[in-house]
Amino acid sequence: MAIELVPLATATATLAAPLMLPNTPVGTRVIFEIVEFCWEGPRFTARQKGAAAADWLAVGPDGTGTLDVRVTLETGDGALVLVQYGGRVDTSQGLGGGPVYSAPRFETGDERYGWLNRIQAVAKGRLVGNVVTYEVYEVR
Repeated sequence: MAIELVPLATATATLAAPLMLPNTPVGTRVIFEIVEFCWEGPRFTARQKGAAAADWLAVGPDGTGTLDVRVTLETGDGALVLVQYGGRVDTSQGLGGGPVYSAPRFETGDERYGWLNRIQAVAKGRLVGNVVTYEVYEVR
């Protein structure tokens, strides 16, 4: 059985300056609050709702970064969608030195977007300055 990747969206996150917590039990914790998140896709478009959005990145001693991101989006027609994703980034060349890989999941109670609750997505992104841009695909 072959995996099919169906384009889902371009997602852009604008990040605040990081909060650095060195020497934690998981390595260096780098917290990037998300100040703006835009989701642009053919099946839905949305923007960040509220301020409770961040990446709680953990960077291990070898430079492997582990993403832990949560953001609530609001569609143009008023539906709320929670987006959560984990993933990996090689920070050994510094932040922005390599691609960012993630696996977004969605939660919504709005039946118009209930299909999101049943899919798995994957994404590849790049951090440039304080903006990370992802190309997001639905896995089928």
